[in-house]
Amino acid sequence: MKIPMTKRGLIQLQEELDYLRRVERPKNIADIAEARAHGDLSENAEYSAAKEKQGFIEGRIQEINGKLANANVIDTSNLSTEKVVFGATVELIDVDTDEKKQFRIVGVDEANVKNGTISVHSPVAKALISRAVGDFVEVKTPSKMVEYEVIRIFFEE
Repeated sequence: MKIPMTKRGLIQLQEELDYLRRVERPKNIADIAEARAHGDLSENAEYSAAKEKQGFIEGRIQEINGKLANANVIDTSNLSTEKVVFGATVELIDVDTDEKKQFRIVGVDEANVKNGTISVHSPVAKALISRAVGDFVEVKTPSKMVEYEVIRIFFEE
């Protein structure tokens, strides 16, 4: 299954993979060797911790390789800003509070609400897709129904 991703998301995954391979893996190998040198492995907490970390590192490397192999990088450079689509940044205003919000619609692995990026599969993104500037969108949140007005659509990269 292809995984939609922005160019920035692809680069972030490639950088993480490179870091794991160049920095974390060699450091972990050295940690295992050092812990092994301490003797009895059955009661060696450092060895157990290093082996556990090795499993995490190798698992993450495999996971990233899988995601990169299935990446469907969406080129947003030629997309129209008439309607909200994957990769777009959308500026909204909360109709009730006049509070402005800005979200960038990205792939699942890129989503980080604190950084203003939301997954294309999130309720907010689903409500925004195909909307235009001036459209009103209702989004059900855990606590209430929120109504936003789309005030700007643009792309950043």
